[in-house]
Amino acid sequence: MAHGIRIERDGPVQILRFDRPDKKNAITGAMYAALAEALKAASADDAIAVSVFLGSPGFFTAGNDIGDFIRSATEGHGIGEPALRFLRALATHDRPLMAGVDGPAFGIGATLLLHCDYVLATPRTVLKTPFTDLGLTPEAASSLLAPRLLGHSRAFELLVMGRELGAEAAVTAGLVNAVIDPDRLEPRILETAHELAAKPRDAVLASRRLLKGDTAAILARIEAEATLFAERLQSSEAQAAFAAFISKSKGS
Repeated sequence: MAHGIRIERDGPVQILRFDRPDKKNAITGAMYAALAEALKAASADDAIAVSVFLGSPGFFTAGNDIGDFIRSATEGHGIGEPALRFLRALATHDRPLMAGVDGPAFGIGATLLLHCDYVLATPRTVLKTPFTDLGLTPEAASSLLAPRLLGHSRAFELLVMGRELGAEAAVTAGLVNAVIDPDRLEPRILETAHELAAKPRDAVLASRRLLKGDTAAILARIEAEATLFAERLQSSEAQAAFAAFISKSKGS
């Protein structure tokens, strides 16, 4: 697997771990490709019942690697095919998805939770999507899923205003199931995953399909967002935001 992603197995539970702590688990194209392949492999493996996303202690993920963003803006690659493969895999994955979130979950780190069936967080968890601050727009079908789950006003606050959503607020909003002490997070999410894996498999999968509904609209929104995202990457607003980021990084 790609540097920065660890794919592990705990019996019937597949663990997808962001493991690039020196870069706050920022996700590169190679990492997106590894995640997409792992989800595809899980769907083809009858022994896997649940997939679980985890990060590092104190940091889930900073979202897309800013260097990849800048290259995409410069070279005109848009959101990038590896990232798109991962987003499509999220939308179509046929096994339950869980996440244990400790610390910041920015950008795709926040929006991927909209595709999860069960999420635990810690008191230091913060969700943030700085899309408009970078001159960009939402992704991962979040413009469709967030209003459904959070309501328009909360979704607007998160996706457009870029305001942070803390762990307890995320529970109230329905995005997180419970807040757990950091040292209990991983054991609890894996315990819950095994609890689900022990249930009659076909009944779980059929019930999940009913709850999720038709994925066609989600896939269509992913593609529509990607088209607009690519346009925004070429915009003067995005170019200015990236230039400011580079300047700040050099000065720090």
